[in-house]
Amino acid sequence: MKYISYILIGIFVLIFTSCQNNIKEVQKINRAAFAPMGEADSVNLKYTDSGRITAILKSPKMLDFGNVAFPYQEFPKGVDVTIYDAAQKRTFVRSDYAISFKGTNIIDLQGNVKVTSEDGKMLETTQLYYDQKREWFFTEKKCKLTLGEGNIFYTKGFDASRDLKDISGQTFFGEGQADDF
Repeated sequence: MKYISYILIGIFVLIFTSCQNNIKEVQKINRAAFAPMGEADSVNLKYTDSGRITAILKSPKMLDFGNVAFPYQEFPKGVDVTIYDAAQKRTFVRSDYAISFKGTNIIDLQGNVKVTSEDGKMLETTQLYYDQKREWFFTEKKCKLTLGEGNIFYTKGFDASRDLKDISGQTFFGEGQADDF
């Protein structure tokens, strides 16, 4: 009887330790399946259309998750983007983090987002989306909009064209009313 107890305990320990190893292996497989298919440092991408540069994207790090069901590119250390219109006028976009969804052509910019047009207009917010097809910015977050010296507005919820010429906000507050904002 004594030997049977030792044998049962030995079998139980063997089964328990082998299951533990299998669980760890499955966790490693799941982690590897969600790893980026590509990774790049010091990225400098130039986007063109019919031989004309439409945008330049610079980032210290890019992770390409093109191998998942909803593919995207992640820029965990931020982006610095220059967007060109047909007349080569530029709009500058900077953020601490960005993620670009391939299927929707939407870029989600987060953290210290700053958009500056060539004519000096500036938009600052914590999160901003950019629709690449429509060349349109939008957010539901609080924004600071500078249209010139002494011409500063605050809003929550904002839509604008790429060059900040066509602007629509839910509610605008002047600089003196910003405390209520």
